[in-house]
Amino acid sequence: MNKIHPLAVVDPQAVLGDNNEIGAFCVVDKNVVIGSNNKFYNGVTVHTGARIGDNNEFFPGASISTKPQDLKFRGEETTCEIGSNNSIRENVTISRGTASKGKTVVGDGNLLMENMHVAHDCVIGNGCIIGNSTKFAGEVEVEDCAIISATCLFHQFTHVGSYVMFQGGSRTSQDIPPYVIAGKEPIRYAGVNLVGLRRRGFSNDVIEVIHDAYRIIYGQGLIKDGVAEARAKYPESKEVDYICSFIENSKRGIIR
Repeated sequence: MNKIHPLAVVDPQAVLGDNNEIGAFCVVDKNVVIGSNNKFYNGVTVHTGARIGDNNEFFPGASISTKPQDLKFRGEETTCEIGSNNSIRENVTISRGTASKGKTVVGDGNLLMENMHVAHDCVIGNGCIIGNSTKFAGEVEVEDCAIISATCLFHQFTHVGSYVMFQGGSRTSQDIPPYVIAGKEPIRYAGVNLVGLRRRGFSNDVIEVIHDAYRIIYGQGLIKDGVAEARAKYPESKEVDYICSFIENSKRGIIR
């Protein structure tokens, strides 16, 4: 049974699972699907197109599946898909998709801190931590277990690999390859995320392979030459294959 505060407004066309708690002054629009065991604190707005899983917390002022801030948007029917076990803190805004991809996606087990913004057609993976007031422009992709510090800015179409640590107050218009620390001004490679990888259970041997691969990649005059050498040296390493594939598929180029 859902617990809906009498001062909340839930459209009769919204589809709700079981055991959700919807606080005072929340608004849930039509064409919304919500799973079970979610908690919406007071003043949360869930706009049309939201698709929400289970066991999420939405804190006051959060605005989910908002109209995209994109002048090309013409009212097409799109979605904002949020998985399960996420913590969406105060005043977070997440736009729904546009005709470009049709949906914005936030995976499972993420912490989106106060006042951060996820723009249209972004894809956020699983287990990420995104700091206060960080802003993602349209079609940014962040892979699993990335940690993005506070007040960071991401240019549209940028791509962030898994297990990245991104320094607070930084900004980027280039892709951030996996397993690294990105920092300084202007943003650049600042080493391998040793502490983060150890906390996630990576062995010292695997971390050393990752570290050596980046020494090779960044040690060459041309990144593509470093990628070829790293692949040749570690043909059996799935981590090196992931790094090299990420770089080879980068559309904006990686940080140096």
